[in-house]
Amino acid sequence: MKKTVLFLFLLLASKLTYAQQNILSEQAEMSVLTIGPGTSLNDSFGHSAFRIKDPVKGIDVVFNYGVYDFNTPHFYTKFAQGKLNYLMGLNYYEDFFEAYTSQNRSIKEQVLNLSQTEKQKLFNYLLNNYRPENRAYLYDFFYDNCATKMKDVLQNVLNNAIVFNKPQDFQPKTFRTLIQENLHKNSWGSLGIDVALGSVIDRKTSAEEEMFLPENIHKFFEIARIKNTNKPLVKENKVLYKAVPIPKPTDFFTSPLVVFGIIGLFILYRTYTDFKKHTRSRWLDVTLFSITGLVGILILLLWFATDHKGTHQNYNLLWAFVLNIFVMGQVVRVNPSAWFVRYLKFLVILLCLLTFHWIVGVQVFAIGLIPLLIALLVRYVFLIGFYKADSIEL
Repeated sequence: MKKTVLFLFLLLASKLTYAQQNILSEQAEMSVLTIGPGTSLNDSFGHSAFRIKDPVKGIDVVFNYGVYDFNTPHFYTKFAQGKLNYLMGLNYYEDFFEAYTSQNRSIKEQVLNLSQTEKQKLFNYLLNNYRPENRAYLYDFFYDNCATKMKDVLQNVLNNAIVFNKPQDFQPKTFRTLIQENLHKNSWGSLGIDVALGSVIDRKTSAEEEMFLPENIHKFFEIARIKNTNKPLVKENKVLYKAVPIPKPTDFFTSPLVVFGIIGLFILYRTYTDFKKHTRSRWLDVTLFSITGLVGILILLLWFATDHKGTHQNYNLLWAFVLNIFVMGQVVRVNPSAWFVRYLKFLVILLCLLTFHWIVGVQVFAIGLIPLLIALLVRYVFLIGFYKADSIEL
């Protein structure tokens, strides 16, 4: 009996000590950190985090969302399927600061204008969220990422009391435009995004939806107000580190526009020589139909076989047509069936539809693909004429 009482007493004492350690002093500050873009595609959009600083208690830590564990079973499969759980991270501020300054990435801080009660509530929320059973969450690039967590957590803590005003120069943009503003349009990362993501990201966003980007969190937080008190959400802005401008090496000659330009010119050249000689380079057609068909299958899988929301309604299927891989038997034949000519005409119509979708804004496509799309159109038209001429001769 005495041992049980002693155990309960020690347990209660440890809990009281832990609780006292987590009670912030009046000098505590809560802030949002905004990290600038890095050099890799994964870092192109920046990062966001909460900083908790209490000089009295010796606390200076950073809570940030968007951490992932490479040791997760079937990591790459889950990532591709959109089923990978991301984690909440906790770092000492000094380590966090050194990690990003060593990458020459800017760090801005917005000190939040919170009462002592609100500071404590936010700290408790973050501590609870960091518990192993609460740490993981299903990441979504547009709606549940490191930046949107800043907004969502604060709204939760403040009972939805934050009013996000629109900046004076605010103009509604599409998700794709907001993404591409952080990338070079003639880059492989930009092309990959434009091929993999569908027309669902070509709709105009609301002001709050724009806060999926860390830089927009900083922008909207700057002019946000708290209901009832009407006090600003941010009471102080600081630049903790300003990135040093570094000239970027030119990669124009290896860019998608140049690479696909060369490929497109080669396809046009072979098509011209085939036309002059009244012959057909079957190996070229097998290559084009195989590649476009396989890319189409990949796009279709991203649309229907994953949980990624941004890959839906992807009209890149109009050029990367899935059935191309299944008509290979006709492509390799010297004299294909009559229906194959109608199929080629259908492919031409699809490319015309793609152009229409692009012009009216249903979906924006990668500019790097333009030379390839032109070459495909010319090749399909040539094949239609070639097979028609053959059928007349026969």
